[in-house]
Amino acid sequence: MTIRLCKTVLVSAIAVFFALVAFGNVTDYGTNQAFVQHVLAMDSIFPGSTLTSRAITDPLLVTGAYLMIIAWEAATAAVLLYAVVRMAGAWRRPDRFAAARAVAVLGLTMGLLLYGFGFIVVGGEWFAMWQSRDWNGVPSASRFIELIGLTLLIVMMPEA
Repeated sequence: MTIRLCKTVLVSAIAVFFALVAFGNVTDYGTNQAFVQHVLAMDSIFPGSTLTSRAITDPLLVTGAYLMIIAWEAATAAVLLYAVVRMAGAWRRPDRFAAARAVAVLGLTMGLLLYGFGFIVVGGEWFAMWQSRDWNGVPSASRFIELIGLTLLIVMMPEA
């Protein structure tokens, strides 16, 4: 039961993280929207880069991309919170805990997709975010991937 409690608490921490990230993006909309705008505009990458043909500067597209990020964060938080409730209610029932764990795996995978695919692959590579001194989210995304990935591995570990 201790192992299940630990798994549940770790998933809870990631659920709270995503809830806070989504809440922060809604309540401090302009700051984080500026981040997305600069990354998509590619206006701070290496001068003379030929990659700038990929830039997106249309305000509607930028807003749409930012709203999709916020929606994905909120959906991830919701899935993880649902998983936590199910996991907490199933500590003494291995079959029910396994089913609840599957929901946690889904939510954690959603988080990895946001930061791994969204921030590192799309933002970091396609929009060359790594080249920006001021608008580079790759180091933060990497830290988040480590935290979420470690939690995913622990949650997936078999129980005796």
